[in-house]
Amino acid sequence: MGLHCLVVTSDPTLLGQIKANFSARGVSLDLRQDSASAVELASRRHWDGLIIDCDDVAGGMEALVHVRSSCSNRETLIVAVVSGSTSKETALDLGASFVLSKPIEESRLHGILDIVVPKMEREHRRYFRYYIELQVRFQNHLGQSFNTTMNNVSEGGMAVKLVDPVHLKGVVPLDFDIPSIEPQAFRAKADIVWSDAFAMGVRFLHIEKKSELALQSWLNSLEAQSRFRDATVSPG
Repeated sequence: MGLHCLVVTSDPTLLGQIKANFSARGVSLDLRQDSASAVELASRRHWDGLIIDCDDVAGGMEALVHVRSSCSNRETLIVAVVSGSTSKETALDLGASFVLSKPIEESRLHGILDIVVPKMEREHRRYFRYYIELQVRFQNHLGQSFNTTMNNVSEGGMAVKLVDPVHLKGVVPLDFDIPSIEPQAFRAKADIVWSDAFAMGVRFLHIEKKSELALQSWLNSLEAQSRFRDATVSPG
């Protein structure tokens, strides 16, 4: 469950600095050298972070605006790199989370990474979906219960598979048993954010305190299992 960032630059010096410092912190990078392909990629995929060379890539500032307004990366951390044509204030106003000026001082880059990487990890945790099958119980406004099967879960919500169409909308109670030696009940109120005849997506709104602690512990366990699988899979 490593972090993945998109770098938009055609500057080999900047790319070398970014690669060296991000790789040292376990962050993998994907490179685009033009703004058009970066915007297209960011429109259909969520990234944990973006580094955009705003002045030395044609359309860099426009790319910053488009990425920030995209559904996939509205909350993504964006580091803008400017070289004089664009002010730091302008980059921040257009949606950058942090701004670096060329030539980049290593101490300044390290300082920003000390802040950025933990923030990206928290956002990644909120967004990342663990795929798992588990029975979930919902209740409608009449008090009737419906059983569904969890398809994936994250810190912020889940998707469930439906055997029969279930017409739920708005805020509803849900509960399920978190797997462990002694299963723990998870109870929350959730908002139905999308649904069709076969599946439904929910966002957790209010989680009971004990349930919140149990969910965090369970997600930590799922993360450890995911990292172990990744570490033991042989290349190819």
